[in-house]
Amino acid sequence: MAGRLTWHRTSQSDEELREYLILALLRSRACVTFQDAQLDYHYIANLPETWKLSPGQMPSDMVIFGEALGSQLNELKRLALETGEQQRQEVQIESDKFFEFHIEDISSKNGQHQIMTTIVDMSEIRRREKVLKVLLREVSHRSKNLLAIIQSIATQTARSSTSLDHFLTKFRGRIFSLSQSQDLVTDSNWRGAYLHDLIRDQVARYQQNDKPAVRVAGLNILLSPNAALHIGLALHELMVNAVSASHAMAAGKTIDIRCEITPDGNAELSWNEPADLSPEAPPLPREINPRSFGSTVLERVVPASVSGTSRYRIDEEGVEYVLSFPLSDENVSEEARYS
Repeated sequence: MAGRLTWHRTSQSDEELREYLILALLRSRACVTFQDAQLDYHYIANLPETWKLSPGQMPSDMVIFGEALGSQLNELKRLALETGEQQRQEVQIESDKFFEFHIEDISSKNGQHQIMTTIVDMSEIRRREKVLKVLLREVSHRSKNLLAIIQSIATQTARSSTSLDHFLTKFRGRIFSLSQSQDLVTDSNWRGAYLHDLIRDQVARYQQNDKPAVRVAGLNILLSPNAALHIGLALHELMVNAVSASHAMAAGKTIDIRCEITPDGNAELSWNEPADLSPEAPPLPREINPRSFGSTVLERVVPASVSGTSRYRIDEEGVEYVLSFPLSDENVSEEARYS
């Protein structure tokens, strides 16, 4: 053991070295104890606050650690003396405290055997490991959900596509929409996405000549990750439909998007898009029809994903879409946080 001390100044007193080493133990949150072959204590430094030793009290494993743990440590220390092999034991105290005991037989200068025990507080490490496991399970769960959404998008887009080019154009747009919503969720450390940010990202690429074609009003609720992905997809379908029909966009009219709380306590997101009644406007019906993926998303997929209901209307006056859903933990994160 003496060879492990790399270097020290010969003029350095043993008392100063001891004080420095004790300070280092305090910083490392480690405890060191020495016992003789009869397991009588000779030295204890930096005993964790979990265990107490009253002033003037003679220490022993039973006195310090209690009957159960003290007996277990006694057995490990005697085993270390018999075999010369280091013993290791992790102990959990209460629900959130973990300590690792390293027990080894060392020889003193006079050849007598001694037991050195190092106690390391592992509580913070175990807490981080627990949090990491929870996060990994959450990431795995959300990844599976995301893959299921992508698979559904691919399947439904293929069913309503007339050609490969048509499929690729629609599929890429929908995947891009999904990625934008996912970016907002990731940037918030998986808390979710604020509705106004979600609307901004979904409509920005379709606005013409840097003129706002969309007016957003009402509550800026913090949507849960699942709600953000699905509502973002609904906004994408509505915006693509508006651009392809050239109704409100080309005529310079404004699409109104509003979120309010209904008398029954639900959130209600509405999309109101006026029709372009000019002679050169393309005729109805629009691209979204009862058999299209867009209609499936708006009328079935999104309402089901947020345990809500929807109303979707296209006529000569324009487009109206209303999505109503409960302000539950599954849909809204920290629902009090809106402006």
